[in-house]
Amino acid sequence: MKKSLKKIGLALMTSMLVLGALTACGGKDPGAENNTSSGAAGETTKAGESLTGTKTGEDSTFTYAIAGDPGANVNVITTSDRFGLMTIKMIYSPLYMYNADGINYFLAKSVEPSEDKLTYTVHLRDDVKWSDGEKFTADDVVFTFDAMEKEENAGWAYSQLVYPEGSVKVAKVDDYTVTFTMPVVNAAAEEMISQIFIMPKHVYENVTSFENNEVNSKPVGTGPYVMSEYSAGSYVKFTKNENYFLGAPAIDNIVYRIIENENTAKTAIQSGEVDAWIGTPTQVEQMDLKSNNLTVHPYQEGRVGYLMMNSKRMTDENLRKAVLYAIDKKAIADAIFLDAANYDLPWSFMPPNSEFFTEDVEKYGQDLEKSKEFLAASGNKAPELTLAYSATDSIQSTTAILVQEQLQKVGIKVNLTGVDSTALSQQMKKEDNAYDMYFGGYIMGIDPDTFTSLFESGSGFNYMHYNYPEIDELFSQGRKETDKAKRKEIYTKLQQKIQDTACFYPLYSNKRLLVVSDRVTGIEDAKLVPVYTFEDTSKLKLK
Repeated sequence: MKKSLKKIGLALMTSMLVLGALTACGGKDPGAENNTSSGAAGETTKAGESLTGTKTGEDSTFTYAIAGDPGANVNVITTSDRFGLMTIKMIYSPLYMYNADGINYFLAKSVEPSEDKLTYTVHLRDDVKWSDGEKFTADDVVFTFDAMEKEENAGWAYSQLVYPEGSVKVAKVDDYTVTFTMPVVNAAAEEMISQIFIMPKHVYENVTSFENNEVNSKPVGTGPYVMSEYSAGSYVKFTKNENYFLGAPAIDNIVYRIIENENTAKTAIQSGEVDAWIGTPTQVEQMDLKSNNLTVHPYQEGRVGYLMMNSKRMTDENLRKAVLYAIDKKAIADAIFLDAANYDLPWSFMPPNSEFFTEDVEKYGQDLEKSKEFLAASGNKAPELTLAYSATDSIQSTTAILVQEQLQKVGIKVNLTGVDSTALSQQMKKEDNAYDMYFGGYIMGIDPDTFTSLFESGSGFNYMHYNYPEIDELFSQGRKETDKAKRKEIYTKLQQKIQDTACFYPLYSNKRLLVVSDRVTGIEDAKLVPVYTFEDTSKLKLK
């Protein structure tokens, strides 16, 4: 079992409706996503107000309405929530992005594995400068990964770089070549070193706390934009980096407008106050897109929305199975996402678009008679359970009501507790929390090994708080196996085993609906990707 994260950001995993918390995936792309503020104080800016120094609607400014505040201490080591990562992506660059369609290089030019698959040599670009004019070199890469591997720094990628057999060793060969040596063969090694953004050594080398320091408020990066203003609870403004190594962005300014209220955000996109916004199918259906010169761009993030049960409170497996057999997830998805084109139904912890996904698991299709049989076997004649969810997340709120209605049919009373998403995230980490069940969501990586922090015993995001050595052993076997067919067999067994615990229940994998003004072009070139929305905002243009 990998070492648990000592500290976790608001994970993408927690109440993401995305929400999610660490994509960090075991991770990669931690993504805890919160539909709501990630904790920063301040009131939401009202639609229609202009920002300091930036009038929305100007041709040189692209304004994106986001539902939460990235906060004042965004940094590449500890930041793991969606809006923080979106900010990171504007300011910094990774070695490369590893997505479902392959590798897209940024600071790196290539990566070469050794014959024994233990060492990966990364060749870096030699034409990159930090936004303060200093040259980017291998020293910055080594410094960043060393910081991520120190447990005391609570880095989001700690668990994907540090194993029971040892840490990934990062060494400088010359100014533009770095080697990564794995402690054991890891079939997911190339993915494990991707999506980690590089910070400048000359800026951070004397910092003692990456999460709290003055440097974070004046970031120096290699990304397409430089953060020029931040107003808590209101907006983040970015100005283009003229020296961006992939070419100066076409748009002068990008503004993340923080609008937590969904109705306010919908009004803002329809009135032209903002240029982009993420809506739900119901909200989009209510809009007159054509009259408002808007277009919807649906895209899949591989996100899985789930129901988790706290095994420390719901100790009886029969009771947990009684709950699952009473749920009709398709009816829930149809009610929320309106059309099957807007969602997939996952049957295990892997998203349906993964090559390792299998339907050869216990699906717990709704069967009320079987539910009643398991309930009788549990000895609980009239159980009363508490279900917690993010009160500001309309999808979770609706799902909670539907689950309550469905479980009532078999005699299980569910008390709904809508709470602040940040508070819920903190509670889920504690095995003695006050909730029997809770909702969440995650966006992890491509390889199944990036999910370990969610499901291994004692891992940082295992909010079920169970202990199953067989699950841990299967993750270990899959990590070390390089034969793809054998890996698929291992991960099929793993998905079956996790489903058999009846602690985890995948509900839906929904598409994200990006509503964009027709004055914005270049979206295909900017590429829609999980968590960050755009892989490279420098490719966006305005008519």
